[in-house]
Amino acid sequence: MLAITVGLDGSSESLAAADWAAREAVQRDVPLRLLHAGDPAGALYTPFMGAPAPGVIDAQRDWTARLLRGAESRLTERHPGLRLTVQETGERAVPALLTAGKDSELLVLGSRRLGTVAGFLVGSVALAVVARTERPVVLVRAGERAEDEHVPDATGTGTVTTAYRDVVVGLDLDSPADAVVEFAFESARRRAAGLRVVHGWNPAAVYGYGAALDAGLGADLAEEARKGLSDALRPWRDKFPGVEVREQSVIGGAGRHLVHASRDAALVVVGRKRRQAPVGGRIGPVTHAVLQHASAPVAVVPHD
Repeated sequence: MLAITVGLDGSSESLAAADWAAREAVQRDVPLRLLHAGDPAGALYTPFMGAPAPGVIDAQRDWTARLLRGAESRLTERHPGLRLTVQETGERAVPALLTAGKDSELLVLGSRRLGTVAGFLVGSVALAVVARTERPVVLVRAGERAEDEHVPDATGTGTVTTAYRDVVVGLDLDSPADAVVEFAFESARRRAAGLRVVHGWNPAAVYGYGAALDAGLGADLAEEARKGLSDALRPWRDKFPGVEVREQSVIGGAGRHLVHASRDAALVVVGRKRRQAPVGGRIGPVTHAVLQHASAPVAVVPHD
């Protein structure tokens, strides 16, 4: 049975990711693996002699051990029955997570506001893993709480006793990816949540940029987009009859619509096409925009 693996480095975002991953592991009935990666000697050398600073490496190792013990204790206390293992490796974070992902059902990472593409090129761990792994990755912001996934109660207070918010997924009708759609439907089914499917279409693809929009033709194109979305989802509705689906065919790029939808979503699901760029992997513009700005946890699902 494959586990869910979460990267833990002691930051507030990684601790939020560990809590999210524990809830997901219980929901899926799979084990959870806490992974701490990094050379404890990393950069802890005296500037002239090149030798490890006395006692610093031991202190770092003690801190790591306390971090993992504390996380293990907290998660097993919060989630009785959670099957949890702890792994520590001296390998650098990105290769360690990529290796762990090969035998994981899901990777979960903490994430700050991710900045621009330049931030990725200089080595952001989360973006580097998202761009290269073959497994789905969920990125969780610092401060994410279990009640944030649920609809507020009648007083507007956050709680875990109400229904889940919708799962939101972006769908490209030009190249619909079964892996992305299935992940979204499964996520909604497990939560007994609704599924909101967002498809963005661009009139400029038909009219050309700068061309005047004919109202009648625009209405025809909008209807064609709606029909295409319904047709693409029909077999998935049949496969997941218990999932209530809401279709949104919207004008413009899907990215900003997905970001807007994330404000009241339990989870946003986007895809990443498997392809090799000259430097590592590549994240598409819609997925990158969602990673930068989404309010909810974001699942990135690689696909062919």
